Amino acid sequence: MAWLDAGEGYEVTLGEGGRVVARRTGGRELKTVPKALRDDPGVDRLRRLSEWLDRHADACVAQVDAWMVSSLPVPTALIARVWPDEAWRSALRDMAVVGDDPDEVGFLRDVSEDGGLKVVDLDGETVRMAPRTVTVPHPVLLPDLDDVREFAAELGITQRVEQIHRATWTRPETHPENATEVRDYAGGKFASRFGLAARATGLGYRVSGGYATCKVRDGGRDTEASVWIGEPYWDGESETGGLGWHDEEGRAVRLDGVGPVAWSEGMRMAAALYAGRTIEEGGNA
Repeated sequence: MAWLDAGEGYEVTLGEGGRVVARRTGGRELKTVPKALRDDPGVDRLRRLSEWLDRHADACVAQVDAWMVSSLPVPTALIARVWPDEAWRSALRDMAVVGDDPDEVGFLRDVSEDGGLKVVDLDGETVRMAPRTVTVPHPVLLPDLDDVREFAAELGITQRVEQIHRATWTRPETHPENATEVRDYAGGKFASRFGLAARATGLGYRVSGGYATCKVRDGGRDTEASVWIGEPYWDGESETGGLGWHDEEGRAVRLDGVGPVAWSEGMRMAAALYAGRTIEEGGNA
């Protein structure tokens, strides 16, 4: 970013990490912003710009995460349109994408001048991909995920959005007849219901009534996973309850009808909540 005249013989700009930095006109950067500039309108505008850029970067990451969790088709033209934006590019770069052939997986590295996507395929070759839409797949849908992870490590892939190394759970093939609840992560004790709810929201989950929830679009339908966390107006000791799934009409879904992404994301939420439980000395609860 260019240096801006701040008067008093100083110039200011946004430095690394969005920090406002100052210098004497044409000179070297100063270690701190001089006291005379701290209330300067130009410095204040830069601070607000930095805050906006942080929010924008977070919004880009959240959007790419939503595409991935729901495995939604994303227009290739849209990716090309937003690619010049550093925040979008940071969120999208190195994400695994799939084109028309579900077996053709590649890591997004760049966008060509004609709007095609440059990806590194699983043979290590840089190829051009130009389907009308691409999918940013949830890792549980990727074939040979362990091999993909190993190859990503060899390439030095780093992702702003947790995809390749996202914790995944595979639904067991058999369940008790008509079962609608999993209790693998039930019984995690917390000092207060408020603390448990705060953990849920801090992890990015929605708290509605007595439940922590996450909604996933899996196989073309919306499914909501929910974990009981206690009565909303109770602030005494609380503990995690069972994990269940509901369809768009609010009906409980039997475990054998839960899709692979909804299952994995629901279990991921339940495990993350349970991980924050109070550990009693000499015990596991």
